[in-house]
Amino acid sequence: MVRVLVVDDHPVVRDGLIGVLGAADGIEVVGEAAGGHEAVDLVGQRDPDVVLMDLRMADGSGVEAIRRLRERDRRRPRVLVLTTYDTDRDIRGAMQAGADGYLLKDVRSADLVRAVRDLADGRPVLVPAALAALTRRGTDPVLSDREAGVLRLVADGLTNRAIATRLGIGEATVKTHLLHVYTKLEVTDRASAVRRAWEQGLV
Repeated sequence: MVRVLVVDDHPVVRDGLIGVLGAADGIEVVGEAAGGHEAVDLVGQRDPDVVLMDLRMADGSGVEAIRRLRERDRRRPRVLVLTTYDTDRDIRGAMQAGADGYLLKDVRSADLVRAVRDLADGRPVLVPAALAALTRRGTDPVLSDREAGVLRLVADGLTNRAIATRLGIGEATVKTHLLHVYTKLEVTDRASAVRRAWEQGLV
């Protein structure tokens, strides 16, 4: 029996998903949550095998809930994202956070049931848009090798001077590379640049 927790901030959507999954053989819906914070708490109480997770909810991002579930010390459920969003940024963000599968809400009921079973058995579940997003850079900004290298060192906590020494370039050059990174990623500081690049799979 596959134990499923349904997470979506729209009651009508939750009811529909519970109806579809609850009627399927070998699947038991063990709980529902209206947001990511509630979902993380319920996972500890209900011990689901699969969490069906929306990405954008009233209490914040499903991505953060996925990340928190991945960090659990105890058995971690598999997370299947079910959302209306199919941009590269959304897909990469969810998969980088630790999602195990990605589906869109226009999926047929029979395919959703099959996906839950497949994921519970350890088989990957990705819509074509997700596969494409993970194998291309698409329209996301592309960092040069040097820019990506500088940003990785920033992520490691190095100062501009330390980065310059490590790479054998001038400190002014490091600053120039970072300005290019900020422009491409549309951010204004080091921490935001690292986070944005990680979400988009650029470093």
